[in-house]
Amino acid sequence: MTEIVNLNRFRKKKSRADKEKRAEENRAKFGRTKAERQKTKAEDDLAQRRLDGHAAEEGGEE
Repeated sequence: MTEIVNLNRFRKKKSRADKEKRAEENRAKFGRTKAERQKTKAEDDLAQRRLDGHAAEEGGEE
């Protein structure tokens, strides 16, 4: 005999699988941990301060 399938359960299961697949793609595409974002921001801030410091020094020589 054939197995009886609940269509609502099947649709929900398929929907969950699709959402999980999409979430996995988004995590790979956009996901960074808070620590990674903070580290990048700190590095950018340091680079900007160094650049501003060099610009101030160059301005005084003219």
